[in-house]
Amino acid sequence: MEKNNRIKIIFVGLYFIFLTISFLTGYMPGKKIAFHLFSFITYMIKILPCAFILIGLFEVWIKRELIEKHLGKETGVKGYIWIILFAGTIAGGLIVALPVAYSLYNKGARLSIIFTYISAAAICRIPMTLFEMSFMGIKFSIVRLLVSLPLVVASSIFLEKYLTIRNYKMAKEN
Repeated sequence: MEKNNRIKIIFVGLYFIFLTISFLTGYMPGKKIAFHLFSFITYMIKILPCAFILIGLFEVWIKRELIEKHLGKETGVKGYIWIILFAGTIAGGLIVALPVAYSLYNKGARLSIIFTYISAAAICRIPMTLFEMSFMGIKFSIVRLLVSLPLVVASSIFLEKYLTIRNYKMAKEN
């Protein structure tokens, strides 16, 4: 076993020992940490199976040509609008958005489109925006989206150009 793997195993073991000792001694911060861990694991068990089934269906049903046509190298403003609308419908946040982004990359989507998708999935999901509107108001949410989305697209384009100049290539799987 590699040294890095042993260190990871030791830290995970120490973490669970800490949680166990916290329960035995009644140490409240440790109990809260355990509760949040259990809550997070429960959330993952609910979301991930459905998300990965949908990602698998996306891989099989959506043809590479369709992605290249609408989100590929020759895409214009329409591609950014499509991907922002697509990102707004994502459930599960970045946990689901990252595998979808990888799938889009494999199907020939432009790098700036992928960056826009990841950023838009983080800031403009429909359920999150509706929740925000109920607390902060419609005006605030509209202003936030009108300011943040052009910045997301601009920074995505800049990042794509920067990485292209540097001859960036995605690492291949072993």
